[in-house]
Amino acid sequence: MGQCWPNRIWIVRHGESAGNVASEAAHGANRARIDIAERDVDVPLSQRGEEQADALGRWFATFPPDERPETVLTSPYRRARQTASRIRAASGLAHETPEDLVDERLREKELGILDRLTRSGVEQLHPEQAEMRRRLGKFYHRPPSGESWCDVILRLRSALDTVSLHHGEKRVLIVAHQVVVLCLRYLLEEMTEAEILAIDAAGDVVNCSVTEYSFQPEEKTTGKLRLERYNFVAPLFEAGAPVTSEPDANVAAR
Repeated sequence: MGQCWPNRIWIVRHGESAGNVASEAAHGANRARIDIAERDVDVPLSQRGEEQADALGRWFATFPPDERPETVLTSPYRRARQTASRIRAASGLAHETPEDLVDERLREKELGILDRLTRSGVEQLHPEQAEMRRRLGKFYHRPPSGESWCDVILRLRSALDTVSLHHGEKRVLIVAHQVVVLCLRYLLEEMTEAEILAIDAAGDVVNCSVTEYSFQPEEKTTGKLRLERYNFVAPLFEAGAPVTSEPDANVAAR
């Protein structure tokens, strides 16, 4: 059977954003709300986030040309698009690959009425949602007007079908968000709910960390993707860039 998967996929969480910084401040002060002026989709990178994206781009620049990403897919959110753009500029990909392809299915998990609330804010302002989340678990809990992890996974199944259809046998870089990174692992590695939530509980996905898969052929199948590394941050350490793992602004509901 023919190969449908890319030869290699790198999945990168965006660099530190102004929302990450605001979220950390709100949690540290035990405030109910996170102080962000913009819509979540418009939140930009922080200065540290820009440094992280540049460092990761310089790491890709050390690859031989025939081992670098050929296609860059990104969430439409500003922080993800800025990360992808800076990686392309610092790596030289801007001269070698087409423009970044924006895919709305890679967007951040939508929070509905819990948007911009800290965990204590959810407990104070929407105790019924806090109780429902405890009862159902984060995998299945869907806040009003928002999404569950299952909802994110449903749209990512479709996104992976598109990747297979249009980018088979290529090298693909995906720039997205913490929950998206985890949900893609769930899909690509055929995990259970318990397995992916255990990985989530072990620690945040680091800003501009790399999760990498390589294609492995298998007889009588279209092959599969094998995890090579997860939460890989050596490029940041080596470049002297700050390493951050602040929760997303929507940590209370993710």
